[in-house]
Amino acid sequence: MTWRWRYEDANGAEVAGTGIARETFPTQADAETWLGETWRELLESGVEQVTLLEDDRVEYAGMSLRPAE
Repeated sequence: MTWRWRYEDANGAEVAGTGIARETFPTQADAETWLGETWRELLESGVEQVTLLEDDRVEYAGMSLRPAE
């Protein structure tokens, strides 16, 4: 099993060509740690939200990268 993030715009459509590598991870914790370290770069490249996938199963969807106000 592998974990990965799907990069999305504000409407949930997949964003392509962000310039950020599409990483895969052996565990959910590794994927979440990576996101914690790179969310600002993703946001700057046009990614508004992300969905975490385990293979093709959605673990959670539509997590905004914008800080809570």
